[in-house]
Amino acid sequence: MLHSEMLPVIHWFRRDLRIADNSALYHASKAGGVIPVYILSSWRENHAWTGANRQKFLCGCLESLSKNLATLDSKLIIREGAAIPSLKKLIAETRATAVYFNRDPDPFGKQTEQELAALCADLGIECCGYDDVALHDPTEIMTQTGNPYKVYTPYSNNWLSRPKPLPLPKPVSINTPRGISSLKLPTLSHWKLPESIAELPEPGERAARERMRHAISHIIGHYSEKRDIPSLEATSRLSQDLRFGLISIRTLYAKVATALSSANGRSRTSIEIYIKELAWREFYFAIVHHFPHVLEHEFNQDWKGLPWDEPGENFEKWKSGHTGFPIVDAGMRQLLQTGFMHNRVRMITAMFLTKDLHIDWKLGESHFMQYLTDGEIASNNGGWQWSAGTGADAAPYFRIQNPWSQTAKHDPTGVYIKRWIPELKSVDPKKLQAPPENNLPLAKGYPLPCVDHKTERERTLAIFKKHRA
Repeated sequence: MLHSEMLPVIHWFRRDLRIADNSALYHASKAGGVIPVYILSSWRENHAWTGANRQKFLCGCLESLSKNLATLDSKLIIREGAAIPSLKKLIAETRATAVYFNRDPDPFGKQTEQELAALCADLGIECCGYDDVALHDPTEIMTQTGNPYKVYTPYSNNWLSRPKPLPLPKPVSINTPRGISSLKLPTLSHWKLPESIAELPEPGERAARERMRHAISHIIGHYSEKRDIPSLEATSRLSQDLRFGLISIRTLYAKVATALSSANGRSRTSIEIYIKELAWREFYFAIVHHFPHVLEHEFNQDWKGLPWDEPGENFEKWKSGHTGFPIVDAGMRQLLQTGFMHNRVRMITAMFLTKDLHIDWKLGESHFMQYLTDGEIASNNGGWQWSAGTGADAAPYFRIQNPWSQTAKHDPTGVYIKRWIPELKSVDPKKLQAPPENNLPLAKGYPLPCVDHKTERERTLAIFKKHRA
């Protein structure tokens, strides 16, 4: 029994783990006392769509959120299980008059939202959903004929032309009723996951805002000329913060727009390119919204049913970073050790798996989701299908990146490769840019290339041509 006669509302935290500029939380705070709840998933085994890195980061974010809510006379309520039964039970316990939440961009979350709407209708309470994860809802950016875009450039032109929503104020107080039962904050043991050994970013809203300030002041002004150099800290590194909602996309855009207003020359061009990357993120949200089949099948139906090789020894070499292609192995080891991979190298490693090893992009997509701290279903799927040549506005099937020339272009001094592959620390950087001479290993303990790139490139072209014919 609550110690208050006020009838509260529920704010259901999902991927919006912050109190500043949070649409649903802001509007819920206007309605009276707010019960902030996070519902832990109840699966107890390794999952194809997540892993220890992302769950450990989530645990830290929930701990930070709990402390932040305490400053607003509130308490984070932790429950466990399927979302709808858990919310139904909490509504009954607290006599809540509404459920506030920010909408999820992926089909799995949307299905749950439909079930929540039905529950609230049955109970006669309000169901208040808000678009918070993107600047523009997928149904807002459409062609002149009312159809969804399938190509990025016209989508982005439309997206860029639209006025952007402004940030919302932080709630002054939330006034959570006392006496509501809650589980303890989770650890990885909740999901029976092994302890993450990756060097993860600091979790929580405060740390995310610090990263955002650093990106605005030190990164985006040089973004265009440095973003493809993996040895540099030259990207914003805000992807996990947007994924978990530690910062609002509205706040980020507003700060970037302010920086753009006073920039000129190369700096202005760099910031404009960075903004277009935010549009890419929302383009992939829109693709998953309008074409949910992409999570199971190729977006481009021309390539549905492509023949892929069975994963075997080479797939295991790819996953562990032992293919004998230094730039590929460096990226895969960076992923294992940090839960992150530089975006240029994500493209190289993904194209290598699909075009050199001829292994289904869905297997690579799943592997990335198990290790990436910033694992975002839409962006990860879009990136993998782009590299495989099967997606929306994808690289043409005949564009096959050469790992050796990619090394020469993006890591010519070998700094990135040697950081993640210590076996190669004494190797001449020039030797990292071409197959080993005389079929001898580049260094003791480092493998020979598992395939010949030129041979596999020709095989890929033949496979795609035959399938199209």
